[in-house]
Amino acid sequence: MSEAPHICPTLTYDDAKAAIKQITEAFGFTQNAVYEGENGQVLHAELSYGNGMVMLGSKGTGGEFDKLMRDAGPAGVFVHVDDVDRHHARAVEHGVEIVMPPTDQDYGSRDYMARDAEGNIWSFGTYTPGASE
Repeated sequence: MSEAPHICPTLTYDDAKAAIKQITEAFGFTQNAVYEGENGQVLHAELSYGNGMVMLGSKGTGGEFDKLMRDAGPAGVFVHVDDVDRHHARAVEHGVEIVMPPTDQDYGSRDYMARDAEGNIWSFGTYTPGASE
C-alpha cells in the first residue's frame, strides 16, 4: 500500500477470525495486521485493498469502541474495483451471499453488492469517489 488511507471503515464481528478469512479470500483484501488478546479474540485487525483499508475486531472485548458499537447495526462499505465481474465471480466462488448481481448504473458505474456472514453490506464497483469527471 503506497499511502496510508485517511478514512478507514471500522467493523466489529462476533467471529472476527471468520470475517478476516471471508474478506481476504472472497473479496481479495490483504491481511496487514491482526492483534489478538490472551483469549484469542481479535482486538484489532487491518485489511487493505489497493490504497484503502478496513479495520475490524471482535465484539465483546470490553473496550470503549466495543461498548459504543454494541447496539450499532450492520455497516455498508464501498470498495472501488477495476473488474466488477471478475471480483463478483471470486465472491460467488467463496459462497458469499450476493444481494445485487453486477449491474450497470445510470451514473456510469458497474456495481454489485454482497452481504458478509454477519450482515454488513459490501458494495464493489467501478465508481471512484472523488475522481473528477
